[in-house]
Amino acid sequence: MSAPLRVLIVDDEAPARRRLRDLLADIEGELPNVVVAEAADGIEALESLDAQSADVALVDIRMPRLDGIGLVQQLARRQGSPAVIFTTAYDQYAVRAFELSAVDYLLKPVRAQRLLAALKKLAHPGSDAELLRRLAPEGRRHLTSTERGRVLLVPLAEILYLKAELKYVTAHTRERDYLVEESLVHLEQEFIERFVRVHRSCLVAREAIAGCERGLDADGETRWQVLLQGSPEKLPVSRRQWPQIKALLKEE
Repeated sequence: MSAPLRVLIVDDEAPARRRLRDLLADIEGELPNVVVAEAADGIEALESLDAQSADVALVDIRMPRLDGIGLVQQLARRQGSPAVIFTTAYDQYAVRAFELSAVDYLLKPVRAQRLLAALKKLAHPGSDAELLRRLAPEGRRHLTSTERGRVLLVPLAEILYLKAELKYVTAHTRERDYLVEESLVHLEQEFIERFVRVHRSCLVAREAIAGCERGLDADGETRWQVLLQGSPEKLPVSRRQWPQIKALLKEE
C-alpha cells in the first residue's frame, strides 16, 4: 500500500483552510492523504516546508506578505519542493492562463471531485517557467533569507550589492545584511537588468552606483572602486570588469 499524499494548505482565510481539510477527508477513501501543515501566507508556507516536507501544496493566490505567485517563484528554486495547485475565488485572467499550462487550479468554492482530479495530476511548480513569466512578468521582487527558523523577505529594490562568501551569498542593504542560499551565477542570470558584476564574487545594483574612484585594495595595489549611493562602502572593480563599469557610467 502506497504512503498517503502529504498535503500543505496555504490560504490566509481560516474557513477556506477548514473547507480544504474537510474535502481532503471526504476523498481520502479514493486518494489517501494527510494534511501535514497549514499556512496563512507564503512566508509561513516556506517556514513549514523547512520543518516538514510535502508532496503537494494547495495555494491561494491573493495573500498578504508573500502571495501565491511569489511563493511558487521561491519554490521553483528549492530542491524537493512540493507540487503546487492554485486556488482562487476570482482572477479569471489567471484561470485562463492556468488552463493553458501544466499547473492546475481550483476555483472557489472548491468541489470534492474537482479537488480529486487536480490532485491526481500533481503539476510541479518549476515545470512551466513560461507560465510564471505570464503571471508575473516582472519576475521575483524578493529574495528569501532563513534566520533563526524564520523566513525573511529581502526586497530586491533595497539590495545595494550581492557578495559571494563561502557557500552563501550575502545581500547587503543600507539597514543590514542577509544570508541567501542561492548562487551568485544564478542571481546574475535572473536579475541581469538590475545588477552588474564588478568582481568575480560581487554584483552591484545598477541604480546604487554613485560613481568610481581610484583607491588602494587589500594588497596595496591601486585600482578602481565603485562608490555606492547612501553608503560609505567602496567595492573593488576587477580589471576584467572595468570596461563594462566604465561604459555603464558613460551611459548615465
